[in-house]
Parts: sequence; structure tokens; C-alpha cells
Amino acid sequence: MAGLVFLGGISACFHLTMLSHSDLLQLKRWNTPTIYNGWEQITRRDPAADAFNLEETRDFMPQMGPMVGHAITVVIEPSNKSHRETNPDGWNEYRRYVASIPGPKIVCVQDLDKPRVIGAFWGEVNSNMHRALGCVGSIIDGAIRDVDEMTNAGFKALARRLCVGHAHVHPVRWGCEVEVFGRKVAPGDLIHADKHGFMVIPPEDQPRLLEAARFMDANECETVIAASRGGAGKTTQELMTSIEDSISAFSANVRAKFSREGEW
Repeated sequence: MAGLVFLGGISACFHLTMLSHSDLLQLKRWNTPTIYNGWEQITRRDPAADAFNLEETRDFMPQMGPMVGHAITVVIEPSNKSHRETNPDGWNEYRRYVASIPGPKIVCVQDLDKPRVIGAFWGEVNSNMHRALGCVGSIIDGAIRDVDEMTNAGFKALARRLCVGHAHVHPVRWGCEVEVFGRKVAPGDLIHADKHGFMVIPPEDQPRLLEAARFMDANECETVIAASRGGAGKTTQELMTSIEDSISAFSANVRAKFSREGEW
């Protein structure tokens, strides 16, 4: 499915995943490491380098659990007041871009002031506005403020740090590729994020992701975790044998599921 958005006045295609809204809700039931465990079995990309953040993030609302949605993007530079003078209608144009995209949406913000971030794009007012426009949260490689009020709005944020003011914050450009915490994000990318960090799921891996995550979670519970927790009354040797057998069973299940040619 594709929609048309405007990138600062220039139209471009916005590609969305084929996953249904119910699929996204089911993906939200697992933490991001579990999603990674499924993804690494189905991707042709490097599981040691691709899809996830390369720099440390901080989840300021961990109690809200994971968030899942499609990326919308914006670039800011709060230290530079000239952006307000160059495009005084920037906020209105940016909000129209946000409103034009179907949700759920995660706003990915690149702060050009990094690493010396001084102003917050997010606070009580902006988070409530974006929540009303179908956004569930943000990944911002910069600062936020009004954490309690943002939480009350139901708007989750992974950010670099907190700050007091908003400085000269103004949308510089939007609907473009951005880089946040060492990972490039394009509009429409599928994102799964929680207190561990975030993943940007490549389009080719999205249709198989939910089933792969389900399988890997069940496989762990039925083999290695069950063996590790079922050691009461066993000798050390019996426990070691049980754990080794469970690892072999776990690996055999993975090979059987993901190695059959044509299935994945």
C-alpha cells in the first residue's frame, strides 16, 4: 500500500508494510529482543550490524512497553534561529505532512546539534498534538522535556537526554531519510522499539516477521528455558545433560523451520 506525501512541498511515494494493523498489535506483544530473534532467522542482512540502533538509546517511558509503527521523519537544529526566518510556516507544513500519513506512526527526529543538543522538539504540547494525529511515540537523537506530561499523553520517547528549554526548535526538513543513533531511517520504515533500543525492519523481511518471532519465542520456552528451570531434584550431571539436549533440540527446531528451501 502506498500513499502520497509532501516533502517540504515535493511529492514522493510513501511505502507502507503489507502487515495489517492487527499484525502490528501482535508484534507489540513482544519486546524488541524477541523481534530481533525472529528477524535474524529470516533476513539475508548481517544480524551483527543491520536493522538495530548502533548507539545507546534511553527509553524515558519504559513502563509503556514496546511501540510499533511506521516511521515519519523530521530534521531539527534548535541552536539555529535562522530556520524560523527562512520558513516561518514550517510548523504548519510539517504538521500537514504528519496528518497525511496513516498510523500508527513513530516520529524519527535527527538533531543536527548532536552531540551538543540544547533544545527539545518534544514536550507536553507537541506530544499531545502528534498523538492526536496518530503518532504513538518518537525516536529522537536529541533532547526531550515534560516527561511526565508526555507520558500522560500516551506518547513514548527514546531520546538522548533531557533538557529544560526548546531553544529555536523548528522543522528544517521532513519526509526525508534521517540518521538516529547511528541507524538510517526512511519514511514508511517499520519500527519496533522499547527500553533495549529499536529495530528498523527492512521491507523484504516484514511479511515473515510475526511468524518468525512467534516461533522463536515458543522454541525457547519449550526447550532451553524449560530445561534450565526444570532442574529441581536433578544431579549436576543430569542437569547438564538436560541442558545440552535442550540446546540440540532448539537448534534442530530452528534448522527444520527455517532451512526448508522455498518456505522462507
